[in-house]
Amino acid sequence: MTAVGRRRQGSRDWLVDFGLFLAAAAYGLWTAALYRQDPTMPGWLSTTDQLLGVAGCAALWWRRSWPTAIAVGLVVVATVAETAAGAMVAALFSLAVRRPPRVSIAVLLLSLVSATLSVGWRPEPPEGRPLVLLLGAAVHSAATAWGITVQQRRSLLRSLRTRAEQAEAEAELLAERARRSSRDEIAREIHDVLGHRLSLLSLHAGALEYRTDASPEETRQAVGVIRSSAHQALQDLREVIGVLRAPEPDSPQPAFTDLPALVAESSTGGVDIRYHDEVSDAVPGSLGRTAYRVVQEAVTNARKHAPGTAVVVRASGRAEDGLTLDVVNSGGAAHSAAPALPGSGQGLLGLRERVRIAGGDLEHGPLPDGGWRLTAWLPWPT
Repeated sequence: MTAVGRRRQGSRDWLVDFGLFLAAAAYGLWTAALYRQDPTMPGWLSTTDQLLGVAGCAALWWRRSWPTAIAVGLVVVATVAETAAGAMVAALFSLAVRRPPRVSIAVLLLSLVSATLSVGWRPEPPEGRPLVLLLGAAVHSAATAWGITVQQRRSLLRSLRTRAEQAEAEAELLAERARRSSRDEIAREIHDVLGHRLSLLSLHAGALEYRTDASPEETRQAVGVIRSSAHQALQDLREVIGVLRAPEPDSPQPAFTDLPALVAESSTGGVDIRYHDEVSDAVPGSLGRTAYRVVQEAVTNARKHAPGTAVVVRASGRAEDGLTLDVVNSGGAAHSAAPALPGSGQGLLGLRERVRIAGGDLEHGPLPDGGWRLTAWLPWPT
């Protein structure tokens, strides 16, 4: 709560305290005036009653700090001092607001006993005592019930406020998770897209560096591939950045039917790669995109860590069984003139996360002949 809110709440409490004090004092003055008009009331009794009434009204200023003690004390005082009855009713209300209902009801019963004793020993006409007792019980009960109602309402408001704060915190947590998931997705997309393009570019640049005997035609082709790969890498980067700027980018997303083009593009970089499509049904868009990224990352890893080896990509499956992608690079002795490219160490981790999100399984590991195999199974959306 801000400092302004605390000052406003303090002023409100002060006004409530002052209002209750004035009401209790007004009731005491009215009762004292009735005593002066009653010739049967002894003077010492009237004076003692008024002094106790003043003390009871003054005690209301401490009712917030000690509500139970003040209420019980005023109940006892009101047994012998009728001018303190107004202060006692205010104390019963304050007690019901600040303490559990069982405490308020217990003090209410004590006040009814006190009222019975007060009516019994005072010089009241016998025929008027039941009416006075009934009126006092009604006032005491109404004050207690009103206080309990206020307490329950405040408790409900606190509960609603707490729930609202919890809901806001949960919404913020969900939003943070969504932002983190979005960042992870973008990071995987950048890794998959740019890793493939840049590894192809680096492979050709390394070949030019080590192939000093290359003919002008071979050099021209290699430089053309480098230029094309760099241009495509920039284009892919623009598309990924477009995802950040627009929730629904208009640029087309890769599909399963783009796998032959991916294989052909990798073949231009000198990679011996063969693709076998054994899928009998049309692959849905989301599944095709995931499959494309899996093959793209697997081929990129083969190009980075085993340059010059043959790669076999096999896609098989149908709607009832799911889609299986198998990428194997041999452990033969063929090697490129360029050295193996450095890896980030995050490719397989990101790929496993992508496959897991799609609900599939990913297995990878070395082969006895020194090669490497990566197998991914993806569920087929119905």
